Amino acid sequence: MMNMPLHFTDFAQRPQVALSAVGAALYAIGTAAIAVLIISVLIHPAFGASRIKDIVNIEGVRDNMLIGYGLVVGLNGTGDSIDDGHFTKESLQSMLNRMGIKTTDAAVDSANVAAVMVTAVLPPFVRQGSRIDVTVSALGDSDSLLGGTLLVTPLVGADGEVYAVGQGQLAVGGFSAAGNAETVTKGVPTSARIANGAIIERELNFSITDLESVKLTLRNPDFTTARRIAQAINAFLGSNSAQALDLSTIDLQVPPGYVDGLVGLLTDIEQLRVQPDQTARVIIDEQSGIIVMGENVRINTVAIAQGSLTIRITEAQQVSQPGAFAEVGTTTTVDRTDINVTQDEDRRLTVVNGGVTLQELVNGLNALGIGPRDMITILQAVKASGALQAEIQVM
Repeated sequence: MMNMPLHFTDFAQRPQVALSAVGAALYAIGTAAIAVLIISVLIHPAFGASRIKDIVNIEGVRDNMLIGYGLVVGLNGTGDSIDDGHFTKESLQSMLNRMGIKTTDAAVDSANVAAVMVTAVLPPFVRQGSRIDVTVSALGDSDSLLGGTLLVTPLVGADGEVYAVGQGQLAVGGFSAAGNAETVTKGVPTSARIANGAIIERELNFSITDLESVKLTLRNPDFTTARRIAQAINAFLGSNSAQALDLSTIDLQVPPGYVDGLVGLLTDIEQLRVQPDQTARVIIDEQSGIIVMGENVRINTVAIAQGSLTIRITEAQQVSQPGAFAEVGTTTTVDRTDINVTQDEDRRLTVVNGGVTLQELVNGLNALGIGPRDMITILQAVKASGALQAEIQVM
């Protein structure tokens, strides 16, 4: 038996059928809306969440520091002053001797050579023949490295092995110009860089593909963040492969049969987003007057008063001359000192309520009309009273 189409006149005669049809339609619409909501939640990351790759370091994936000693030649009279016993002179003589040139102390006298220290960073998993940037810094009393060329310089690691060799034309970002009465200096002319100035000669003996487990280290250690990362990884994998060992370390095991092993696992989980937690902390730089407060900083109810006492001392010299018809006398200079003390009595006691947010705390401190340096003193005093629920770190 075929179902006949429902006409408008049938709603009055068959109300139950009409309500059932409307209910089915609403149910279908509601199911679709819920599905769209779930998909949007899965697609769009949580507000303020960070990728795992941005908040953790992977064990073994790290840089290594390289250093070397070399000579820069081709300077326009701005090199080291080569005197008897100077290390630049000894280095130049040693280099020339290795090249088969026998020189005497008197013959080695040039202002176009400078001794330098060469530093570089060896990235992880870099291969032999690759190039890296190097930084060249003057070691002696050279005035400028502008126009210089770095000679072949071996770069060694912490184990004393040579991992790269640097050489090339220096790129100096600063300059110095001097006259008889004035000197102008911009930047640091005694420091330079060479883009792709070193060639990798030795590779690090480390492979990540054969590892069955790896440790993830938090850049900002925190128990809550470590647990959230482990939970996010386990929810993605559907297993208990990740475990938070402490506030900064998560142990990650490669699930059996995982495609591409550890490399594939790290590629998949590094895009997962986690909401990092942080300790309430106030960072203070007393030299520059900078104050940085985290969003979790809270304060108990406290009353704050800040007075202003200003002492201004003005020194001036006044010329004292003898009278117009005086027979004898000399012109002298007399010191005059003016001391002015001003105290602002309009500053009143201000109450900052407890449990306020960061914005309310800042507004309350700004209401006192004080500067950053006075605010630093106030924050330290509030911390000493026990009302500031945060850690103060002075840079």
